[in-house]
Amino acid sequence: MYRENYINALRLEMVEMVRDGLSPVALKYGYSDVALESTIKWRPLVLVVGNYSSGKSTLINEFLGGDVQAVGQAPTDDSFTIITYDDAAAEQDTVRVTEKRDGKYLLNDPDYPFEILKKHGQRFASHFRLKKVNSPFLRNLAVIDTPGMLDSITERDRGYNYQDVIGDLAQLADLVLVLFDPHKAGTVREAHTSLRETISARTFEDRVLFVLNRIDECSSLSDLLQVYGTLCWNLSQITGRKDIPAIHLTYSSRAAGKSDNSRPGSHDFLYHLQNQRKKLRESVLDAPRRRLDNLASFIETHSERLDQFLEALLTHRKRTQKFQLKLTLIGAVLSLFLSGAAAYGAVIFGLAGAMTDPWAMVLAVAAFGAGLAFWIYGPMRIMMKAFQRRWRKKTDSIISLDTQTRKDNWQSVGPLVFRYLQKTSGRYPVKTLKNEYAQVHEIYTEGSREVRKALNELANMAPDQAVFDNISRPIEDEDFSGDKSADDASDPDQLSPPPQDRPAASEK
Repeated sequence: MYRENYINALRLEMVEMVRDGLSPVALKYGYSDVALESTIKWRPLVLVVGNYSSGKSTLINEFLGGDVQAVGQAPTDDSFTIITYDDAAAEQDTVRVTEKRDGKYLLNDPDYPFEILKKHGQRFASHFRLKKVNSPFLRNLAVIDTPGMLDSITERDRGYNYQDVIGDLAQLADLVLVLFDPHKAGTVREAHTSLRETISARTFEDRVLFVLNRIDECSSLSDLLQVYGTLCWNLSQITGRKDIPAIHLTYSSRAAGKSDNSRPGSHDFLYHLQNQRKKLRESVLDAPRRRLDNLASFIETHSERLDQFLEALLTHRKRTQKFQLKLTLIGAVLSLFLSGAAAYGAVIFGLAGAMTDPWAMVLAVAAFGAGLAFWIYGPMRIMMKAFQRRWRKKTDSIISLDTQTRKDNWQSVGPLVFRYLQKTSGRYPVKTLKNEYAQVHEIYTEGSREVRKALNELANMAPDQAVFDNISRPIEDEDFSGDKSADDASDPDQLSPPPQDRPAASEK
């Protein structure tokens, strides 16, 4: 019970830290269009992407234990489908869809973390939907099925920007499965763009799993090895990494059982790869465990980027004030010369008997005021605008980017700094900004450290899977005692002990 309370308190503390310390600043300065905490309240998400007919829907049906998604050799589904557990559904043997909702409902319901996707427009909303399913597999997570990637990569072909949607979903997800099949071990153009640019920029490498699906369609072990080698080579070219990422091997036993190509003795090699299927399934079910660590990473990432964002605004504002003060002093000096000249002229032309005469003093003061006003609303304003334009062109020089981390963060916040400076023309209150910067900096330096310390303490506690399952429920839900462990659910892939006359499956 202590551990359960500890986890619940830690979750609430992290969400409150984001809600109270980061979201107000992020919304005020245009760092984010929606409250940051809105994306971290819901249950863990597993995003499934891949080429068309790579078996995404088939694999999801395998996990769920029922025919929830339509399958086929050709592209069969052009929608982004959120598949989640129906808490109100009665326990039944048959896995089925109990409720469906359209995209407008999903995008506007604050209980779901998809408000960030509203920017993609109505065409996207018509290809976005929710399915509630009574599968025990979904008790502690939700799965996102996506349209298959094609050779066409233009927004015009789909009616919305596919890559932007994939990027936003990858940022929300706790785990991303990238699927390939033996027939397209080389990737299509959208897959290349997604892996090389979109997913790599919006999530962390440790959240991405590469999966070679439908391996039961390989005629022999030799055929599988050739496909595997081809995929390894293509992934090394796409990702730009010399080290080959781990690739999980799997297939759907339900689909294989319905296939006419399934012949006794023709796929003996699959027996030795059952551990791969089990490992992949466990990785997906492990998504709730990743949530706490991902929340900590979320706080670290956004507090660091916001810290750098506000540092840039504060530095630029101080530089602007310094330049403005310099120009004001120059204007004051020039106005003093002008006032002296006016007083001297009054004496020369006989308007005053001496420089100290009242008329001479009045003319001097008037000349000083007129000269300073002309300077401020004329040349000084022109020079200030030129100053702002010059710095907007070189925002990369506003603050020091002396480390690779700061350079990486600047790629995300630099355009936002430029947009805010353009919007405000460099004029915003310094005092308020200083207080907000101090608040965010404290979260970045102290708050993140305390969160990691708390997670380390949690790691040293006795493991309790049932407790970990509770972290998948929405943050508003106070009752954490009703969930059952996902690992207790019946597993259709559970292996029976291997026969005595053949070796047990070994870890690959």
